[in-house]
Amino acid sequence: TIGYGMTECAPLISYSNKNEFIPKSAGKLLDIMEAKIIDAAPDTGVGEICVRGENLMSGYYKNPEATAAILDNEGWLHTGDLGTIDKDGNIFIRGRNKTMILGASGQNIFPEEIEARLNNMPYVMESLVIESNSKLIALVCPDYEAIDAEQVDQNKLAELMEENRKALNAMVASYESVSKIQLFPHEFEKTPKKSIKRYLYSAGYANNKE
Repeated sequence: TIGYGMTECAPLISYSNKNEFIPKSAGKLLDIMEAKIIDAAPDTGVGEICVRGENLMSGYYKNPEATAAILDNEGWLHTGDLGTIDKDGNIFIRGRNKTMILGASGQNIFPEEIEARLNNMPYVMESLVIESNSKLIALVCPDYEAIDAEQVDQNKLAELMEENRKALNAMVASYESVSKIQLFPHEFEKTPKKSIKRYLYSAGYANNKE
């Protein structure tokens, strides 16, 4: 089964059981919810997902500024998630508004999609795709447990990651190609919700360009 939601929606927006699941979707919009896409890209239809319904919060407690930033005058909650909705109400999430990278020719690049592919490759525990000098760089924390279990020579890690990079680039569009994989010796710092604090690494790398 699969679902998509936010605490502000108590907490579910869409859901599908295993018999109704549409591949790559985040489930079907709940009957008590409405959804729409705003600021959609003309070529892909990807835009911000907005929702409203009876399970939507009335606002953040004693915080009108934060409430106004996420709830508009018509009661739509702006999720900050980018995606599409098909005619049957299935939601397809592409990435976060704040993390989207604008390609050199104006293409919308969703790093989460690239990271999902990279994270499924050999000896990759987690990854983070960022932009540097108009190129995409993948920061990778290796899966040291798998490396030790299979007695892989750590001196060959760079070579193995280069193989991963080539395999990854064969899967994605040319404008999503990763030019380099940089190894990190430990896990990325995360929020209490276990999301990587992307800004720490994007800013840090930008300040230490080669």
